[in-house]
Amino acid sequence: MTPSPTPSSNPSTQPFPSGTGRYAPSPSGDLHLGNLRTAILAWAMARRGDKPFYLRVEDLDRVRPGAAERQIGDLAALGLDWDASPGASTERIETGRVEGSESTEGKEAGVLYQSTRLAAYEQAVQQLREANLVYECFCTRREIQEASSAPHGAPGAYPGTCRELTEAQRQERRAQRPPALRLRAECTSYTVQDDFYGAYTGLVDDFVLVRNDGTYAYNLTSVVDDAFVGVEQIVRGDDLLPSAPRQSYLAQLLGLAQPRYAHVPLALNTEGKRLAKRDGAVTLPQLREAGVEVPTILGWIAASIPVYNADGSAHSADVPVPNAAAILERFDPARMATEPWVVRDL
Repeated sequence: MTPSPTPSSNPSTQPFPSGTGRYAPSPSGDLHLGNLRTAILAWAMARRGDKPFYLRVEDLDRVRPGAAERQIGDLAALGLDWDASPGASTERIETGRVEGSESTEGKEAGVLYQSTRLAAYEQAVQQLREANLVYECFCTRREIQEASSAPHGAPGAYPGTCRELTEAQRQERRAQRPPALRLRAECTSYTVQDDFYGAYTGLVDDFVLVRNDGTYAYNLTSVVDDAFVGVEQIVRGDDLLPSAPRQSYLAQLLGLAQPRYAHVPLALNTEGKRLAKRDGAVTLPQLREAGVEVPTILGWIAASIPVYNADGSAHSADVPVPNAAAILERFDPARMATEPWVVRDL
């Protein structure tokens, strides 16, 4: 069993870097406290160096009507701002009315939506095809799980079952189920630079590029879009650290710039599990309905980071913070907590 990675005490001998950043939520529901904290950290890491910061909506699947609009509204309510993304519309585009509501649904100006980027993803897949780095996979999830749990299988890695199928075998399987498209990886591990974890080497397998329902996969779309807008530093939850080697390797294959990473601790419940709606009032709408104001919520987040007062003391969770800019003023990534934020008594 591979031990969980831990942040390095000295990941870099250089001053803590800042780079063009982004936040990229999936509109599957409202953002909870952990999501909001990560968004603030991604924003602060970019803004502390006067770098651009972009917002991207990953709306290729699991889209809940009205969720993207609420997420964008919540981020703005915290005081976050963002630059107009390359490729984004300069005006809001109305797409219809939210079912069961008087509000309308649409694409906000300046925000990049992945549903508008399908041609770019197909172009990337075609580039990999031409390099003989794509093959069809007909395996079910159960078959992959059984193969990777075998005595000599790498846990979580695709075992390459369909990698060397003949054309006749592929034709036979196409009649049974549509294929996914996988990368034909030419290495088994890759090293990335993380500003909190230092040099991190992780597994690279033949990961999915396009699912068998035709949806472009996260590892492909995030790489293509980050390069497109010029992201230099990816700040996100450390549950995604194992995906960074795959994504950086894919960027290399596509001839794209490879960003730095800064994976930050998650927000957990008192049982040590990732924060979820079942843990009580954990989203901004829920907290507001319960009478909790934004400055109070920002005070909790400021204490969780933590930020420090002029006298050197850490911010107290019971002291409200007026807006995200007040966090930015005192934000020092070199002094960030390396342990998860355990959210209690909400």
